[in-house]
Amino acid sequence: MAIVPGWHYPRYVAHRGGGVLAPENTLAGMRAAQAHGYAGVEFDVMLAADGVPVLMHDPEFGRTIAGRGAVALTPSEVLVRLDAGAWKGEAFVGEPVPLFADAAYWLIQAGIWMNVEIKPAPGYEIVTGRVTAEYTARAWARREPGTPASPAPLLSSFSEDALRAAAAARPELARAMLWQRVPADWLARVRDLGCVAVHCDHRRLDAPTARAIKAAGYGLMCYTVNEPARAQEIFAWGVDAICTDRLDLFAGR
Repeated sequence: MAIVPGWHYPRYVAHRGGGVLAPENTLAGMRAAQAHGYAGVEFDVMLAADGVPVLMHDPEFGRTIAGRGAVALTPSEVLVRLDAGAWKGEAFVGEPVPLFADAAYWLIQAGIWMNVEIKPAPGYEIVTGRVTAEYTARAWARREPGTPASPAPLLSSFSEDALRAAAAARPELARAMLWQRVPADWLARVRDLGCVAVHCDHRRLDAPTARAIKAAGYGLMCYTVNEPARAQEIFAWGVDAICTDRLDLFAGR
């Protein structure tokens, strides 16, 4: 897979799979994205205590998983038995924490593009970047004959250490740098990391910065855009794609 700067992916991306319609980072969320016609999803990957990657955003329990604990200190065989859906409502009680390998297989078979956000627990940046890249490459290489066409996965992260480790492990995988606000030295940093795109918070983006990123030849995706009028405004600046919680408002696009 050649690494070519720019945006080669869907224009509308489901945030953490299900946005506000289903529990985040679960297969139920991925199914919700599929049901609303999304060709791409974004989700978070973190390592369990045994080094197995799972879909999870928070390093500590308490929000999407009840109780007390930490993902990095809990084996994957325990995590997959925990309820990651009850917090979202009775319809999702019993929805488990997915292994990354299982979620990747399902998405590839469904022909849905993956924006794999490397979400390391503090202190696990390098190993999480390396392992996530290895699992991503393995899943993509093992796609079965007849699998629906979709772009190759994109790795992203707020952690430059994680992205650098991912690049060292699997240089063939495309990468994007995540920032809340794009820093003044963004170009040098994305060049150093070999990124194809920049991802940032739409609330902290201005038109000159968006145009500079596009003029330099890089892709640009904004999170988390939940209003159609705002989406159209930043598209006019040159933004390539949005990540949204409101799957219902942008369904089928």
